[in-house]
Amino acid sequence: MAINIVDMVDSQVIAAIDAPEKIQDAINSKANIAFLLTGTIFTLPDYIKQLKQTGMYVFLHLDFIEGVSNDKSGIQYIAQVLRPTGIITTKNHLIKFAKEEGLNTIQRLFLIDHNAIKKGQRMVESSQPDAVEVLPGIMPRVIYNLTETFPTPIIAGGLIENETEIHDSLKAGALAISVGNPELWRCGV
Repeated sequence: MAINIVDMVDSQVIAAIDAPEKIQDAINSKANIAFLLTGTIFTLPDYIKQLKQTGMYVFLHLDFIEGVSNDKSGIQYIAQVLRPTGIITTKNHLIKFAKEEGLNTIQRLFLIDHNAIKKGQRMVESSQPDAVEVLPGIMPRVIYNLTETFPTPIIAGGLIENETEIHDSLKAGALAISVGNPELWRCGV
């Protein structure tokens, strides 16, 4: 059974790992959750093992992983062989498949205008992910409005460049912030 994502968060900064050389930075950081945005069917077992051995929760961002198909069998392979904590994706149907396999799920939404927000709301209602990651994460007013609208925790990410922006998004109600800059993984939030 999936762990409640709120209970996973010790550090409110999530290590968004977009290159293999950043894995060690994530391990040495204060982050206890990693979003893995890099890897192939061949490298993922080692990457996941390294991160999980240090006690990190690992989420695979399916839109960036090579060699695993975006279908039910691909999700079954991820759940049964790779065994991360969960997945991140922009695709509704993969959220549903992953939930069936007992994985935690994060729906990623790109909020570029009001129509994208409305579409995102429909997607979240349909797939019922464990959390929603919204991009860009530098929009506290929108984050606040979403925390009032969505029944799931909000993770903000994208375009965050400094600790002030992290704090602004957290004050707006985000559960956590995903950032790709290893320096920000150490900020101790």
